[in-house]
Amino acid sequence: MTTPGILDLAALGEHFVRDPYPVYAALGERGPVHRVRLPEGVEGWLVVGYEAARAALADPRLAKSWERAAPTLSLVRPASGPNMLNSDPPDHGRLRKLVVREFTPRRVEGLAPRVEEITEALLDAMLAHPDGRADLVEALSFPLSMSVICELLGVPSLDRTAFRTWSTDVFSHPDPVVRKTASQEMGGYLARLLDDKRRAPGDDLMSALVRTSDDDGDRLSPEELIGTAWLLLVAGHETTANLIANGVLALLTHPDQLAVLREDMTLIDAAVEEMLRYDGPVEAATFRFTTEPVGIGGTVIPGGGELVLVVVADANRDPARFPDPDRFDIRRPAHGHIAFGHGIHHCLGAPLARMEARIAVRALLRRCPGLGLDVHPAAVTWRPGMLVHGPRRLPVRWV
Repeated sequence: MTTPGILDLAALGEHFVRDPYPVYAALGERGPVHRVRLPEGVEGWLVVGYEAARAALADPRLAKSWERAAPTLSLVRPASGPNMLNSDPPDHGRLRKLVVREFTPRRVEGLAPRVEEITEALLDAMLAHPDGRADLVEALSFPLSMSVICELLGVPSLDRTAFRTWSTDVFSHPDPVVRKTASQEMGGYLARLLDDKRRAPGDDLMSALVRTSDDDGDRLSPEELIGTAWLLLVAGHETTANLIANGVLALLTHPDQLAVLREDMTLIDAAVEEMLRYDGPVEAATFRFTTEPVGIGGTVIPGGGELVLVVVADANRDPARFPDPDRFDIRRPAHGHIAFGHGIHHCLGAPLARMEARIAVRALLRRCPGLGLDVHPAAVTWRPGMLVHGPRRLPVRWV
């Protein structure tokens, strides 16, 4: 039962899952902070609007560690180990420093030829469909992102199907018990995989994380290794898969912009940034918790571990920051969006996600000149939950 005066987001139904932007815009007209009941069944505080979101993401009074959360939130706590995303300074800086030593720009750039190779192979298989139809999520966006992050980390190919199931359950299953079970199963698998890496290290990122240490000899503990691998695997493929699917959907529902990009593929970088701004893969940032009362836009959120959810998707549609924000325009100067977060928790894998999206969209348009949606846009079904935002399926056709 929802407390009077609290907006029950689950009651908004499928339309909110598919297109949450009008709801957030209406809330923003009343102010940046709102008391809500989340689909998971817990109550928290929703922050909307660009300036309020940026400020909240960088506010040290909003902790990421679950040790700072109120006891009533234990039901929705994931079972992942300690990592950069669920820690606060000084632990956060230490963990990020150790990961950055190995997850370098050079390592990411070195993946480009392999990303292109995987993309072409997936498109070969997709275009072999005799009826000229496919689900782009199943055919391209998920297998590409999953293959790349698994190769980067050194996860055996035979385990990728299980990982996709676990990851989907962790982010999107409506039952908190199922989500926690999936994260526990993933953690158990990662512990066994890390043991294998210790015995027989390779040239993959996970092996590098096992042996890396800083100048003082500090290294990731076994629990931190599991948590970091969990974060990189899950966040690494979920973000990219939904970026590609959402971006292609935006192009196909805006044929004028699709024509502009086909005519001038040098706009691909700008197009990816507009995809991130217009309908990015993350709807709301991961949970934050108040360590003391926090005032935002005239509302004081109490201390004591209250849950705070910052809606980055709405921030990127704020008319005060992006004129005519509901218009998809690949020529727009979209810099300044916060699709990958803001502050010390800005996504470390953003360059990899951008690269994969750039390569995938460019190859898809080159090889599918007659690409179009195979259903009405309103018939596209979306994944539930408020963390990731993306279609379950994206039926397409081509000539």
